[in-house]
Amino acid sequence: MTALKSPSRSIVIARPSRSLWLAALGGFVLAGLLSLALGDREQNAVFDGWQRLAPRSMADSNVRVVAIGEESLDVIGSWPWPRSVLATMTRRLTEGGAAAIGFDILFVEPDAVSPTRFSRLYAPTDPAIQAWIERLESQDGDFSDAISTAPVVLGRAGVTLGGADPATLTQWATITGTPPASLPRYPVVQTNLEALESRAPGFGMLNGTPDSDGVVRAVPLVLKTGEALVPGLALEMVRVTLEQRTGVDPEIRMTPGKVTIGKRAIPVDDRGRMRLHFAQIPDAHVYSAIEIMSESFDLAQLEDKIVVISLTAEGSPDIVATPLGAEMFGVLVQAQAADAISRGGWLVRPGWSQAAEWLTGVLLALVLLLASTAPGRGRASWLVLLGSACALPLASWLLFRLGDILFDPVRPLLLGTGSVLAVSAALFSEARRERAALRDAQNRSEGELDAARSIQLGMLPDRAALARLDPRIDIAAQLEAAKSVGGDFYDIIRLDADRIVILIADVTGKGVPAALFMALSKALARSVMLRRPGGLADTAALLNEELMRDSGDALGLTMLLGIIDLATGRVEMVNAGHDNPLRIATDGTVIEEAMEGGPPFCIMDYPWPAEALVLQPGEALVLITDGVTEAQNRQEQLFGNQRTRDALTADQSSAAAMVASLRGAVRRFEDGTDASDDLTVVAFRYLGANPA
Repeated sequence: MTALKSPSRSIVIARPSRSLWLAALGGFVLAGLLSLALGDREQNAVFDGWQRLAPRSMADSNVRVVAIGEESLDVIGSWPWPRSVLATMTRRLTEGGAAAIGFDILFVEPDAVSPTRFSRLYAPTDPAIQAWIERLESQDGDFSDAISTAPVVLGRAGVTLGGADPATLTQWATITGTPPASLPRYPVVQTNLEALESRAPGFGMLNGTPDSDGVVRAVPLVLKTGEALVPGLALEMVRVTLEQRTGVDPEIRMTPGKVTIGKRAIPVDDRGRMRLHFAQIPDAHVYSAIEIMSESFDLAQLEDKIVVISLTAEGSPDIVATPLGAEMFGVLVQAQAADAISRGGWLVRPGWSQAAEWLTGVLLALVLLLASTAPGRGRASWLVLLGSACALPLASWLLFRLGDILFDPVRPLLLGTGSVLAVSAALFSEARRERAALRDAQNRSEGELDAARSIQLGMLPDRAALARLDPRIDIAAQLEAAKSVGGDFYDIIRLDADRIVILIADVTGKGVPAALFMALSKALARSVMLRRPGGLADTAALLNEELMRDSGDALGLTMLLGIIDLATGRVEMVNAGHDNPLRIATDGTVIEEAMEGGPPFCIMDYPWPAEALVLQPGEALVLITDGVTEAQNRQEQLFGNQRTRDALTADQSSAAAMVASLRGAVRRFEDGTDASDDLTVVAFRYLGANPA
């Protein structure tokens, strides 16, 4: 039981029952299974959102892109271009001092306009002309010569059929270490023309598989062909760049979760992929191919830059979806990967972050379980969950923004929500059982009705005296005891010249014990109110403490306790499990005053809040017990809230008229059936500090 001791108000939270533990565990397990079933989908939705909110800056990048787009194709012609054009472009980039030149293109077919291929299609009749053509140098040879003296990296692609045996290929960068077992492996490799393969300084794999939803979030740094570890295009371009700058071939080493090149260690997943923090490449870092080959182009812009070349014309097959959008040219992803390897710009999802997600979920579930036993129960649980729903995404964002660390806030929230839903369901079921038990208790001892009714009616304030209580208030009340139930009461107590206590209550027990407890409750309420130990909230806590000393196991007490200040019209109230008061506005509108309240008295210690409203002259409050709204007719229909409001609008000429109107409406609705509960109504209208 949650105990609240006056006046210190210290809160003691009892340990949850076994049923709540089991409910929380069941909800946690189901939510955990759902989280595992969702896989990376919900995580990626969060992480992609962070990237869209804060893409990485590449303003200081040393990577440049040469795009073979529509502008270049309009000038030079459709793709594929003559290799002599590519040779010219390569020499221009080399002349500009590019540190590495990567081709995100495969050159599988010979040059379409080479002299020998042309002569086969259009064979000359003159043998001399044929011999002259055959002596002409192949344009593939021209391109081969250009790349042999430049820091060029050609692309290769891992395939399953129709490629070359990796064991026969040379000039791969040397990668040492122990690869993870799940590293992608390709049995054969799609290569370039032999004339180009034999002259290129470096080779990088162009493979890159998107995630299961088709979005590219990571770039492979290392793959496996046959039994050899081979670099991706971005990693090889960085290796060639470092070799150009230092004259020393940097060591590349792979260990679990990490690829090291030189002194830089890059985290990778078990597929050898670096997860990119994506960026929008500045337009100034992207050149068209025709721009590079223009004599007016300032080649000094390429000094010590990594240059990536690819086809970007409309209809290019190398278009991928990324966290920043549905369409991005693959060459831009390679460029970002090379920049990230060079300067940093990857995202990490370390093992501890995943463990922290599950641990946070466990802790959140425990806190929510304990909150369910605190005062306010479900409200406290949902407030904790709401706070977590704000704090965990904020923590995830800060880790992403400040440390490039991926922490999933959805998983712990899902685990906590599953637990609190299960606990709430268990509490609801438990509350229904408790209420059913209370209702069962009300149906006992019907033979003791007469004694209970006598005690009840004999202790009520004189109705005639109420009319003369004070000229500033019009007040009336009525209690009609049912044949089978006793326990309602009301009281009107004058505290001083201006303040009056008005209370209405309903004992949840039955028969003579209920009537006796009603008498005790009324006496204690009057005694505590006249002593006034503090504010109304403190008074309610003290009254509950006094009542709990003498209440039986089956006895509880709902009460609406209020103090009206006739000098100001201010009404301060405490609601202990009772029906909310009904406010009658000056225009006759009936408004239910929703109160936060708390549980009935005699169930637990609880910090019932004091809640206030101000009545304007002419406004009224009507207090009722559930004998009004739960009155039944022959069809077992309930009188209900709407009929209560309608009855109060029928005659509002005085407090007595409102009481009589409501009582008459209930009895007509019952149509002669026996009343199932006491009917109690207290109505008072504030006439103002200086009534006319």
